[in-house]
Parts: sequence; C-alpha cells; structure tokens
Amino acid sequence: MVLNRIWRLAVPALACMLLTGCFLQPGKFSSALDLRKDGTFTFSYTGQIYMLALSKIAELASKADANSEEFVEQPCWDDDEFEERKCTDEEIEQQREDWEAEKQRKLKSAEDESKMMRAMLGGIDPADPDAARELADRLRRQAGWKKVDYLGDGLFEVDFELTSRMTHDFAFPTFERFPMNNAFVMANRRTGDTIRIDAPGFATLGSGNPMQGMMSGMAGMFGALGESADEEEPGLPIPEIAGTFRIVTDAEILANNTDEGPQPSAGGQVLEWTINKRTQNAPTALVRLAQ
Repeated sequence: MVLNRIWRLAVPALACMLLTGCFLQPGKFSSALDLRKDGTFTFSYTGQIYMLALSKIAELASKADANSEEFVEQPCWDDDEFEERKCTDEEIEQQREDWEAEKQRKLKSAEDESKMMRAMLGGIDPADPDAARELADRLRRQAGWKKVDYLGDGLFEVDFELTSRMTHDFAFPTFERFPMNNAFVMANRRTGDTIRIDAPGFATLGSGNPMQGMMSGMAGMFGALGESADEEEPGLPIPEIAGTFRIVTDAEILANNTDEGPQPSAGGQVLEWTINKRTQNAPTALVRLAQ
C-alpha cells in the first residue's frame, strides 16, 4: 500500500514536469558559443544529457501495480453504541463493490495519464523499454547532432555542433515532435542588433531553475519506491552537473556575470563560466553586433 501511495504522488509530479517541459539536465559537459559581429555563430555541446528515466519509471509503475492491495473488509459500527460490530453479508458486498469501482477509476486515471505522457513525449510510449533509444534515433536525424549514444538510466552521451546566423532566436536543446522542453542555453535577438544570451540549464535552484528542485523531489519519491519494494538501489539516479560554458566573440560585450569579465582570445574576447552543483547564477551576457 505504501508503494501505491508514493506512486500516486509521483505520477502528478512527473506530469507536471512534462507539462512544463522540465525533464532534461546536463551532466558532465563542455559547451561554447562562438558569435561573430556579423551575426554568424557556432554553438557546441559535448557531454552528457540526462532525461527522466522513462524505462525506470515504467518498471517502478509496474511494480506498484503488481503490489496493488487486495480487497480488505472494513469494520462496521453500531450507530447507537458506537462500537465495532460484525458486518452483514450485504454490507461486505457493498464494500467490495465500492472498492472495485474505485479500482476501475484508478485504472482509467492511469490510462489517461499515460496518454498525456505519450503526447508530451512526441508519441514515445514511456512504458516502452526502448523509448530512450527511439529518442536517440530521432535526434541523430536532426541537424547538429553528430553523436547520440544512450548509456542507460536516462543518460545520453552527445556531441552537438551547429553553425547558423543570429537572425532569429536560438535554443539548445530542441527535440523534434516535442511540444516543449527546458533549454540549457538561449540566445534572443533584440532590436538594435543586441543579443541576450542566457544559460538557465547551467545553474541550480538558486538561479530560478526549477529543474534541480523538481528532479531532486522526483529522485526522493522514486528512492522511496525502491525502498518500499525492498530494492538495494535508488530508483532515479541523477548525474551531478559539472562543466564549462564559454562565449567567444569579436562583437561588443555590453554586460555579463562572469567573475573575471572578458578575457583576450584569438577570436576576440572570451567569457567563461565554470559550472558545478554550487553554481547559483545562470550564465548571462549581452552582446551588440556590428551595425
């Protein structure tokens, strides 16, 4: 019963993460944005991307279903004496009917939640053990993804590089057929040929990034699921974020939140952030392109 109660709490939390697109997190990585004053840019990301472990969730959900509680007769009470008494056959039968109706309601609710998750995951079935591999195959077909290897437990090893022109907003990562997901890095073009660059995925809860808190909460829930099922390991491992993010540009740097400010570079100037679990402020910079 404990297993089922925890699972019923975990599913809405998972649904919330999917609806808000918050289900991706960097692990160990190196990322860079080379932005030229004429607007051309190259963005790269090499390392780990962690996705909510769909197959593990499905596995734990199945265990919760397998451990579903059986009908248990509830005590009956004397209305006058307020004392427990033996239930009549009719009362027991009514209890059983009510229990069965509630069971069917829960099954219908679980089915609806599963359909919603598939829709939010671009048609991928989270109950399919090969869901993550299917996603990896999709990414390999998208421009920029030079390597996508699935390592298991929701962990991908990737190599991404894309060259384009900053005539439009840019975000990484984006997944084909996914309605939305949380961006690690965003570049937004403003009027006056200025570009604002933010990396909300490269920071912790203190920067307003909801991912860390939500993922930690989910990890706790699924850890409890594993313990309830007498498992030795937690159900939802999450890698520790650790990496570097660099902006190299020959354009004018108007603002940034690095510790040391712009440094000389062969490509003009470089801004660099070291990212780890203690990083509180998401990297940000404002750059003006040549008029």
